[in-house]
Amino acid sequence: DGMRDAKMYEVVRVSDKKLVGEIIQLKGNTASIQVYEDTAGLGPEEPVFQTGESLAVELGPGLLTSFYDGIQRPLAAIAAQSGTYITRGIEVKALDEEKKWDFKATAKDGDEVATGDILGEVPETKLINHKIMVPPGIAGKVEGLKSGSFTVNEAIAKVGGKNVYLKQTWPVREPRPVASKLVATEPLVTGQRTIDTFFPVVKGGAASIPGPFGAGKTVGQQQIAKWSDADVIVYVGCGERGNEMTDVLTEFPELKDPKTGLPLMERTVMIANTSNMPVAAREASVYTGITIAEYFRDMGYKVALMADSTSRWAEAMREISGRLEEMPGEEGYPAYLGSRTASFYERAGHIQCMGTDKRTGSLTVIGAVSPPGGDLSEPVTQNTLRVTKVFWGLEAKLANQRHFPAIDWLKSYSLYMDNIEDYVRKNNGPDWPELRVQAMEILQQEAKLEEIVRLVGVEALSPKEQLLLDTAKTLREDYLQQDAFDEVDTYSSPKKMYWMLKSIVTFHLEATAAIDAGKELEEITGLQVKQELPVARLVSEKELSKLEKLPDKIKLAFRN
Repeated sequence: DGMRDAKMYEVVRVSDKKLVGEIIQLKGNTASIQVYEDTAGLGPEEPVFQTGESLAVELGPGLLTSFYDGIQRPLAAIAAQSGTYITRGIEVKALDEEKKWDFKATAKDGDEVATGDILGEVPETKLINHKIMVPPGIAGKVEGLKSGSFTVNEAIAKVGGKNVYLKQTWPVREPRPVASKLVATEPLVTGQRTIDTFFPVVKGGAASIPGPFGAGKTVGQQQIAKWSDADVIVYVGCGERGNEMTDVLTEFPELKDPKTGLPLMERTVMIANTSNMPVAAREASVYTGITIAEYFRDMGYKVALMADSTSRWAEAMREISGRLEEMPGEEGYPAYLGSRTASFYERAGHIQCMGTDKRTGSLTVIGAVSPPGGDLSEPVTQNTLRVTKVFWGLEAKLANQRHFPAIDWLKSYSLYMDNIEDYVRKNNGPDWPELRVQAMEILQQEAKLEEIVRLVGVEALSPKEQLLLDTAKTLREDYLQQDAFDEVDTYSSPKKMYWMLKSIVTFHLEATAAIDAGKELEEITGLQVKQELPVARLVSEKELSKLEKLPDKIKLAFRN
């Protein structure tokens, strides 16, 4: 009570324990506050302290390699202060305010600069140079800019008469400004054959991974985080089980970046908000993650955000909405579920950054959805599919058959194929789109023939149909199936994918022609060269010349 001068989304401190909270409803003199910590023991007449600020994140050197909770409190610093459990009301700065960073100025005194212009760089890690930009809302002449060692709270220059620091703060619910949004034409290369071949996502696109429990959502996102050609990864564990998040937090620091051999954490920010943490912080965690991702995008980097899982975020919204006694929508979710989901995914994009140097950046958002019982008709999945252009539908049946990634090739789709056609022809192979269509047709024909096979058996089919089933089996088991824990098979470059797919399709076309010429199916499938198709996945990236010769080798075998 007594909150007439408060503002919506203002951060407050509740009780003498100073629990962090946020105002989510105002009625006259009364405010409803969602507290981001456990509220056990609070009672009437507890004081509320206003801060006058909205929920914001600190953006500056020190973000990379960090593990944060849902409201950007560094878990390592909390552990140092409070031990194994997070003490309620603990206040820890998001960025280390004691550490000095080496700043190298790239602008000069007297330069006229605008919002987003780069003043200098800090070598934050060996993989990423942290660019210090003019904060939004500031422009003018540069004064007193100098290179040297600074903490995040020391001014490095004045722009338009205002101090500029190594860090900025930004409210998490407000998208960071961009000069313009551009059409994305470059795919995000994930190294996962099913995704990159049939259902690619562009740099700056939005994708969803819905699937039942145990179908491989988390491992799929971790694979993309490890192997994709993004410059910076932001991984948000939103409402996931504690043991699952622990695996991520212990495994990631040990991973090596495939391009440089340096630790992958040097280009990664992790946000851990497990299912046993208060529900309100879960709702904030995805906004915290995407704001940090936008900040690196504004520097001109290609950023990929993994949100695992947005269903837990939606459940948090439902719980808060219920406590506010709002009118429930479908399945009890708030009526604004669709607009909130859209506003989150719409923060993805390939953009021209603010500033005068015309640099571009991209933010790709990949959200996992955990529908109860794998029911894809439930509201969170449906609202997600409305706003994302890529659908990687995970199938429990495939997961039970140990086929991973368990992406159902008949249900999934990507609406970015036309955008990237020129790029893949140039970089993957000149006939890549045609190979993809031929392979997909083979898999679709197999699905049609399965019903007949169940009724009358394989022997009742014609030799051509039997050949098609054999090729489809090769595509499924030797191309689409991929072992995330095998050193070689865990990642395939676009070139490797091209030669693998070309070899399989070439064999199928040559075999079809041989059957037309009167050859027996057993004679064709018994060819020695066919034995090279299943082992192509285990050919290392250094030995791709072996695969490049395979299509010609297949043609020669058929001629002989």
